[in-house]
Amino acid sequence: MSEGVQHIGKALIVIGAVTALIGAVLLASGRLPWLGKLPGDILIERKTFTFYFPLATSILISLLLTLLFWLFGRR
Repeated sequence: MSEGVQHIGKALIVIGAVTALIGAVLLASGRLPWLGKLPGDILIERKTFTFYFPLATSILISLLLTLLFWLFGRR
């Protein structure tokens, strides 16, 4: 096999693993009552609309993904 095909194969495996991880997080998110309700998440409720921006949750997920990619990228 050529080197290019091997790189594409590895990329597809990584994309599949990331997709599976995101799916697992979405399935588990209903079981994690604190996810999306961290201090720092912005919630504004008015009579006619609700605005929700999960700032702290987004930062936490970003840090965890950065750590995972850094650990797996060291190979």
